[in-house]
Amino acid sequence: MSDAGARPYDAVVVGSGPNGLAAAVTLARRAPAGLSVLLMEAEDSIGGGARSAELTLPGFVHDVCSAVHPLAVASPFFRSLPLAGHGLSWIHPPAPLAHPMDGGTAAVLERSVQATGATLGPDARAYGRLMAPLVGTTDDLIHDLLGPLKLPRHPLALARFGALAMLPAASLARVLFRGERARALFAGIAAHAIQPLERPLTGAFGLLLGLLGHAYGWPVPRGGSGRIADALASYFRALGGEIVTRRPVRSLDDLPPAPLVLFDVTPRQLLAIAGGCFPPRYRRQLAGYRYGAGAFKVDWALDGPIPWAAPACARAGTVHLGGTLEEIAAAERAVGRGEHPERPFVLLAQQSLFDNTRAPQGKHTVWAYCHVPNGSGFDMTDRIERQIERFAPGFRERILARQARGPAEMERHNANYVGGDIGGGVQDVRQLFTRPVLRAVPYSTPAEGLYLCSSSTPPGGGVHGMCGFSAAQAALRSRHGLGALCGPRGS
Repeated sequence: MSDAGARPYDAVVVGSGPNGLAAAVTLARRAPAGLSVLLMEAEDSIGGGARSAELTLPGFVHDVCSAVHPLAVASPFFRSLPLAGHGLSWIHPPAPLAHPMDGGTAAVLERSVQATGATLGPDARAYGRLMAPLVGTTDDLIHDLLGPLKLPRHPLALARFGALAMLPAASLARVLFRGERARALFAGIAAHAIQPLERPLTGAFGLLLGLLGHAYGWPVPRGGSGRIADALASYFRALGGEIVTRRPVRSLDDLPPAPLVLFDVTPRQLLAIAGGCFPPRYRRQLAGYRYGAGAFKVDWALDGPIPWAAPACARAGTVHLGGTLEEIAAAERAVGRGEHPERPFVLLAQQSLFDNTRAPQGKHTVWAYCHVPNGSGFDMTDRIERQIERFAPGFRERILARQARGPAEMERHNANYVGGDIGGGVQDVRQLFTRPVLRAVPYSTPAEGLYLCSSSTPPGGGVHGMCGFSAAQAALRSRHGLGALCGPRGS
């Protein structure tokens, strides 16, 4: 990495997660001539939530945080970039998702709506009636949903989606379906909301991620999620951008001169770095920003594939472990009360089944996590493994090594994971559309030239780069975007 001195830049981006990289790329390729942009990262390596490493044994490549990427392949911004030419390739498992049930059966999210319905017993027709009309509008929905709150470009598609999306996932599943498998499949997808399923808007997560599975799949990057960050960084450098690592920013005095600064951080870090530039009301609003449940994650090196009782699970890149709708809802409700469920809902990825770069021949990697109260110090390893063993008897006999990370370890790895919150803050009705605070331009701050571009801005969590892209676009549109930044480093 280059060692940037104190020379001035047109813009500086702090933080190299997917959103920071997206903001840097957007600024660097501004027409007709890109801006000079410096990207600063506090850690040894770039990527934020999109990193890979040998966490267990040599030769076993694990995804440190994000693993499966329907939003990345659907992202209008990522799709506009030549990332394939910079080393990024996608692997699509035969089925995006499997949801095993007790007794050796499974509901399966297939690329085809009809094929998915065939795994749902009495709800095949109901699933088709729900999803088939929406799948054809997925592109339109993505453009309206992956951005700040605004007048929709496709109001009819959004209205059709929104009529169901605002409902609680648990209620929606019970109204739409009468069978156990369809209800469980929908509940597991909706649980990506990281909230109790009785809360409004959780239905949106089940609908959108299900639609993405049909329209785009739930793929994994060949070689690990770090390849996403590597490709973005490669393209950014090709545009003339500079990246420095091991350069933490604790105050504005740590920045080189630049009239634009974009922060891929959460409100807590923004306050610590630049709070002195903000009026009291804005500081109070940032201080009141709410963080959500944490993640407890385990990675395993195995001496063979997971021995699933339901053979269909071996076709899926992602497997949801939680049993019925009632069990999943109870687990997420317990987390919402600050408790640790005995039977947690577990999100599992088995990338090495489809990507032979992840493990030595005949061996495998497994990635999984469950939700826990924010800041929890409770070790969920045994409970997660018991859920896997429930649907794959003999799993523990294949473990060669494991690494577990609770919320504190997650936050040490990435300061944006406050209390283990991997979503950058609660994504509920109160905070999804107004994150981090209610402003006409949510990415701007009262300090001239200073912007927030993290998942704590719309559209929220996920590896899609749209927060960074939209923040950079807002900065470029601002008439005052090239004014003086508060403090001596912007002069």
